[in-house]
Amino acid sequence: MIGAAILQPVVVLMIWTMVMWVWMYATRIPAMQANPAIDTANLKGTTGAALRAQLPDKVSWKADNYNHLHEAPTVFYAAALVLAIIGQGDGMNALLAWIYTGLRIMHSLVQVTANRVLVRFMLFALSSLVLMALILHAAIAVF
Repeated sequence: MIGAAILQPVVVLMIWTMVMWVWMYATRIPAMQANPAIDTANLKGTTGAALRAQLPDKVSWKADNYNHLHEAPTVFYAAALVLAIIGQGDGMNALLAWIYTGLRIMHSLVQVTANRVLVRFMLFALSSLVLMALILHAAIAVF
């Protein structure tokens, strides 16, 4: 299929999002069970901020990143699908999609481990520039 190469990094980022989902719950559930202030058997709905206040930061960082993977990457998915549908998902656009995916995975790894804000910001900013290029390419091709 012409333009389909861009779908590979899309699928990789979707897989990564689910890896983060597993990592989030693999750390969050044990942390909740270990906290005597949290009655997991009778837990009722509350705000994320209330739960965050009762969990270690390193546990919350995984949830924060999982949420981040549902923000800007949704625009990436849309742009990549547009480019694939119109046959523009190969070559430079596929390369940009791989770069975007790699930067988002690196952003995740920084956020869930050391959580160095400046490093995260730089990775986020670079990934946003790559995303802007993909959107520009889609806009040029469509309009």
